[in-house]
Formats: sequence, C-alpha cells, structure tokens
Amino acid sequence: MAHTRHCGSRTYAHLHRPQPSESQTTCGEPTGWVSGNPKPTRSRSAATDTYNTTRGPPGLRSDRKLRQVSTGMAIRRGTSYAVAALFALASVAAAVAGEVFFQEKFEDGWESRWVKSEWKKDENMAGEWNHTSGKWNGDAEDKGIQTSEDHRFYAISAEYPEFSSKDKTLVLQFSVKHEQKLDCGGGYVKLLGGDVDQKKFGGDTPYSIMFGPDICGYSTKKVHTILTKDGKNHLIKKDVPCETDQLTHVYTLIIRPDATYSILIDNEEKQTGSIYEHWDILPPKQIKDPEAKKPEDWDDKEYIPDPEDKKPEGYDDIPKEIPDPDAKKPEDWDDEEDGEWTAPTIPNPEYKGPWKQKKIKNPNYQGKWKAPMIDNPDFKDDPYIYAFDSLKYIGIELWQVKSGTLFDNIIITDDPALAKTFAEETWGKHKEAEKAAFDEAEKNKEEEEAAKGGDDEDDDLEDEEDDEKADEDKAGSDVEDSKDSDDEKHDEL
Repeated sequence: MAHTRHCGSRTYAHLHRPQPSESQTTCGEPTGWVSGNPKPTRSRSAATDTYNTTRGPPGLRSDRKLRQVSTGMAIRRGTSYAVAALFALASVAAAVAGEVFFQEKFEDGWESRWVKSEWKKDENMAGEWNHTSGKWNGDAEDKGIQTSEDHRFYAISAEYPEFSSKDKTLVLQFSVKHEQKLDCGGGYVKLLGGDVDQKKFGGDTPYSIMFGPDICGYSTKKVHTILTKDGKNHLIKKDVPCETDQLTHVYTLIIRPDATYSILIDNEEKQTGSIYEHWDILPPKQIKDPEAKKPEDWDDKEYIPDPEDKKPEGYDDIPKEIPDPDAKKPEDWDDEEDGEWTAPTIPNPEYKGPWKQKKIKNPNYQGKWKAPMIDNPDFKDDPYIYAFDSLKYIGIELWQVKSGTLFDNIIITDDPALAKTFAEETWGKHKEAEKAAFDEAEKNKEEEEAAKGGDDEDDDLEDEEDDEKADEDKAGSDVEDSKDSDDEKHDEL
C-alpha cells in the first residue's frame, strides 16, 4: 500500500514502506528511515519542486552506518529546493514572456521620440498634430496625437531598434478615434525598414506593412492590410469592415510564422486565414495547361432540341395582327372623299411568336471543358512569406478632408496575449467612460441646436411683426400724404 505525504510543494509517495513515528519526521524529510534501502529515483518539473519517490526520500544516503538525517539538514535541503523552484519558475516565465519592440502611449516626452515630417510643407498642405485626449474621453490625462486641420496631409514617424520578424509572431496594434465623423480619410499606420529620412517621410516612402481603417464615402469603409514584398504592395483580398462611429477602437494585426494571420477590432477577431490564400504575393502554384485543347468530340451542350417536338401545321400562317371585330365604319365616312374604310388591327390572341423547338437535357453532356492544371514553372515557394527582414520605423501618413482623427496606445510585440492585455489596460479601462462622455456631448449639442432653433423662430416672429408694423406705418403715411394732397388741391380751388 502506498502512503503519500505532502510537505510544502513536494510530494513523497512511499510504496510498501512502514511509516516513521512523529518524532522521526520533519517538514523537510522523514528521519529514522531503515538503512539499506536502495537509492531513490526522482523526476522534477520546471514549475514545481515535485519528487516522485518509490524507493526512499530525496537525498537519502545508502551508508548503513548513517541511520538518521538531522532535522536542520532537512530544513536546509527543503529551503534549497524551494529556492531552486523559484529560479525554475523565473526561467520559465522569462522563456515565455513576449518581447515589446515598440510601445507608445504619448505621455510626456513623446515629441522627443517622434519626428514630424516636412512633407507637403512647401505646398502649404502639411497638417499640424495636436497632443490631446479629444473632445470626449474616459480619462483627460490619457492623450494621443490628433489631426487638427482640414484638407491636409499628415506625416509623422518614430524609430525603434531594428529587428526581423523571421521565426516569430508579429503583432501591430494601435487605437484610433474619428471625432469628426470621418467622411473621407485614413486611420492607418505603417511599418518601415531600411534607412528612412524621417524629415522627408511621406506618401512615396516605401513601407513594409500598412494597416488600419480607411473610410471614403459609401464605397470604402474597411480595414486596409497591405504587405509589401519585392517592392510590390499587395492588398488583402478580403473585405474587412471597419468601425465608423466617433469612439475609440483598437485595431490589431497578428502575423504568425505558419503564414497565418488574424485581424482584430476591440480584441475581437474579425478575419483570419492564410497569407498564401488571402494575398496575391506569390504566383499561383498551379496554372491551366496552355497547350491543352478541347477535344473535337467533347460535348459541352447541356441542353439540346427535343427531337420529338414538331411544329404544328399552319403555325406560320397565324397572323400577328387581325382586324378589330368590334370596330364599326363611322356613319359620316365618305368612301369617295375618305377612301375605302378598313377596320383597325389589334394583336392576334392566337399568335404565339416564332416557333421554337423545346429543349431537353443532353444525355451526352460532359460538362464545361476546362484545361487541366499543371505546376506553374514560375512558382517558387517562399517559406518566409510572413516575415520582414528589417522593421525599424513606425509611421502615420495620411490625407484627411476633415480633421479630428486621434491615434494612441501603439504597441509592436511578438506576443498577442501581451497586446490584448495592453489594450484592456488602456482602451478597455476607459471605453465606458468615453461612451458616457460622448453621449453627454451629443445630448448637449442637441439641446443647443434646439435652443438655437427656438431663438431663430422668435427672431423670425419679431421680424414678421416689425414688417407688419412697417407696413401699417407706411399705409398710415400714405393716407396722410393723400389727405394733405387733397387739402392742397382744395385750397387751390
């Protein structure tokens, strides 16, 4: 029979062994074991200091002269095991902890990390960024950067230690809010590699990834995800709708080493799949055989005329129109003057149009012919289709007809769970308060507009009264003028 005793984080399982008395045990290890037992075996996990002992306790010496292990030694040994367990736990935690390549909350000192581009300044078309929490927010101290001028281009970037995404997951995440109820404009960010002149960063600057919402009119309201390979920008083939309200939303792009990806909005997955399938980065693996020809005897007619269906006799003799049987010659009709009267025609109800032979299913139908697929000689697989050798900058570059877009809480990491936590601790903590602030702002706006409308009605009524009074005064003046004129005429007489 096995006896199990727990002490701290360790477990001893003693099989077919008499239990020692209480005076012979300690929290560290039992003492007073009968000597001569075989040396114990043990297995140890990284997370806990657990021993499975089948032939004796840990560290038991086989020296027959040593019949007892001191209590102090047992305690010290137990302590050393606990310390080792802590180190093991720390090692495991370090191994699984995600790496953050870049993180920005736009707190104090943010301007020292970001470079405002001079792109479009010569044309007086460069917009200015404001450091603000916006008109409505969940925390006035949680600020981001916001576009501030209509019909302007915006470009700003930040540098971080260069890294490659080979053999690792890449997570790009940020929050964006369109306070202006965006009609046409972008809300996306870009990741760039190589050497970039940040002062000249603009629309023509090559980038590796572009990701984020894009809105323009009724036709474009989606999340853009563009991956650049070999100098070509490849837009995702899936239509991923973006948020269009005036609140903050979090956009997350995850690209994995197995060439799969996910797009999340507010920590909820909206799209996932294969980079191979959802981007046309590589040529197709197979193509139609250009040398293949349809066999001459291939029957691809799904329906054929029914050989049993015959045209009825006299069918073609049926006139399209016939004289109206209800028409009558007018009584005042004069054949000599008006000519011979003929009844007007009407559509013939018996006429069915040109005869068409009925069709039936073709019993020899072989289907639509398709050229057989062959391996594409131009196809070359890229095991690193998901990866980017150099990622060194993050940039925001966009055109806005109406300003008011606010960016915040950017993170680039290799750990989706870490990004999710970051979103929960920033956007997640304040979203309810922001919604309440927005609702209050909308309520105040409606009340102001209603009050303004009432004032306008009062002004219109006053204007009408003034007009009526002016008309009365004018009418009275005309009467007096007429009376004076009559008096003058009377005096003259």
